Amino acid sequence: MMSNKYILGIDQSTQGTKALLFDNAGKILGRRDIPHEQIVNKLGWVEHSPIEIYKNTIAVVKKLIETLAIDKSAIAGVGVTNQRETAVIWDKNTGEPIYNAIVWQCARGAMICKRLEENAKFIHSRTGLNLSPYFTAAKIAWVLENVEGAKLKSDKGQLAYGTMDSWLIYKLTKGKSFKTDYSNASRTEIFNINELIWDKDICNLFGINLDCLPEVCDSDAHYGDTDFEGILDRPVPIHGVMGDSHAALFGQRCIQKGMVKATYGTGSSIMMNIGEKPLFSKKGIVTSLAWGMNHKVEYVLEGNVNYAGAVISWLKNDLNLITNVTETEALAYEANPADRTYLVPAFTGLGAPYWNSEAAAIICGMTRLTKKAELVKAALDSIAYQITDIIKVMEDEAGLTLKELRVDGGPTRNQYLMQFQSDILNIPLRAPDAEELSGIGAAYAAGIAMNLYDRENVFKNLQTKLYNPGMELNRREELYQGWKNAVNMILK
Repeated sequence: MMSNKYILGIDQSTQGTKALLFDNAGKILGRRDIPHEQIVNKLGWVEHSPIEIYKNTIAVVKKLIETLAIDKSAIAGVGVTNQRETAVIWDKNTGEPIYNAIVWQCARGAMICKRLEENAKFIHSRTGLNLSPYFTAAKIAWVLENVEGAKLKSDKGQLAYGTMDSWLIYKLTKGKSFKTDYSNASRTEIFNINELIWDKDICNLFGINLDCLPEVCDSDAHYGDTDFEGILDRPVPIHGVMGDSHAALFGQRCIQKGMVKATYGTGSSIMMNIGEKPLFSKKGIVTSLAWGMNHKVEYVLEGNVNYAGAVISWLKNDLNLITNVTETEALAYEANPADRTYLVPAFTGLGAPYWNSEAAAIICGMTRLTKKAELVKAALDSIAYQITDIIKVMEDEAGLTLKELRVDGGPTRNQYLMQFQSDILNIPLRAPDAEELSGIGAAYAAGIAMNLYDRENVFKNLQTKLYNPGMELNRREELYQGWKNAVNMILK
């Protein structure tokens, strides 16, 4: 074991970019964040500036090192985790994006998917994913069809299509490395998860050129070296790369078949480790790759919620019902328990297990007594209900009954939400004291790959809080049925 060495974790998420520093035992020494602009137009299309995100990545690392006043020469390596499905396309000759990043939340590729409906089962059989604008392929196709000159450059192999990890690695290595890992590749809808290759047939359906796609590597592979634009005295290796939800699964140590975690972020990802063989869902959830490590891949069942923490942001930024997200817990406890207001936050359609990109959000069940507290409570409840929908399908598909749910992300600090989630699922819920499970997972993967961390002992750093269900059966069933009725209103 090496001593007095640090691992740097980069967590490039939907709302901002985090830098975390871990010591040689895997403990977090500090964290710094820089938010980036959410570019949303009147059609609800969501974009980010790739240039801003890269600059923020450099800036946040500098900020972290300066505020912690560490010996930067002791930084041994880097792990990178990222928002998934977001598409970035850049010119190989200039290294500059040809368009803003199209964010995973953006459904602008819906018409492209509609065009390919007759191929949906074929696409699912190879990628494990339901045909949807949620995934990267339709976003890439939209850019190629709508940005002037993009198709011509693509046909000549002059473009690079990537997810956010590929973009950052490319920039951090000064264009030397154009790579992605199995977890991110499996979320593009053009990666064959049976053969572990980019699927030529599906690429052709979307008009995507194989020559413009990154090399797919194990999550713990060597992705190149970076000095963060001279912030470090010497280049250090990038060794742990995973999509944020996969990194959180690893950080939660859900490394055995049947273990499940839910990440509560802007959206929410619910994942079940299903081992070394894929299981293809017939009930609206998808199959992805958990990661590739030690030249072996593992698979997951996954369902995604588009609006989890984003519902709380909506309460704050758009409705002005709260001034700080921490207010939601007290308001939820203050709400009338007899109120039956439901919010279905289908602002950009519904993801798993419904897969209806045309569904619109709804608030129903209000009475004259419904006030701010009840609306806030309905928003929090909607997060738990959506996750419950997905877990019930997973249990059915995998043929097992879940014994425990492991959770992570900022909203897990909300004790009302965590208790309600445990109650509505009727299973124990375990929340770690650390919010940064995605960053932890990527950094641990990097540290293990570099022999800085011991795979068995490093996870012992995490302390957890246990929530046990306490809701009566009749009340649980009544509340959940009310949710299903609300969802059915917008699916008709």
